[in-house]
Amino acid sequence: MTEQRLLSPDVAQQVRSIFESEMKEPVQILYFTTSSGNCMYCDVTEQLLREVEELDDRIHLAVYDIDKDKEMAERYKITRVPATIIAALDGDKIHDYGIRFFGIPAEYEFSSLLHTITQVSKRESGLSQATIDFLKNLKDDINLRVFVTPSCPYCPNMVMLTHRMAIASPRVTSEMVEAIEFPEWAAEYGVTGVPHTVINDGLGTVIGAVPEGHLVHEIEHALMHLHGIEHDHHHHH
Repeated sequence: MTEQRLLSPDVAQQVRSIFESEMKEPVQILYFTTSSGNCMYCDVTEQLLREVEELDDRIHLAVYDIDKDKEMAERYKITRVPATIIAALDGDKIHDYGIRFFGIPAEYEFSSLLHTITQVSKRESGLSQATIDFLKNLKDDINLRVFVTPSCPYCPNMVMLTHRMAIASPRVTSEMVEAIEFPEWAAEYGVTGVPHTVINDGLGTVIGAVPEGHLVHEIEHALMHLHGIEHDHHHHH
């Protein structure tokens, strides 16, 4: 029995033409699921990714089981599922920009998935030169975690902004977290509305969708805070 397709022929055709006009280089999707059976959206996320993979020859999907493929899970630091990594594929080498989707990239977040695939395939961030220069000069690692819900129309802008920053800098990692699937994780950061962006586990917080320059400013602010705290420690010793 064939399972019901998630993408209608109409949508599949639209996505195919987006990939055709926008994609350049090959993209590797690494998908982490679990065989332990307590993951409500793991199967449907896998199906969605398989349907997307079919739409362009440059997209390659590898599926891993977090319980059985422990080495891969550790290499990519995946402890929660469903987890999707969108990476560059150059020959047989995978280049991981640090882009993650935790939870199903559905509804509005489906556009984040598609735009991330096309952006990674271009091997460039599409950010302004000022932002690229700022990110190039980072001396600290930055993690940007964007809590979203699938029905939030403003969320993909923040997800894409953070994923672009991850492409622009090896020091930046970016994560979309679907808050409904990970309620404890969202509660940890007091997420009440989305998008809710967490910088370095709470060093900084950005509520709502903001322009590129605003997020840069918030990252700068968080870094000042980080170095201020480090500076204080030196005084006490």
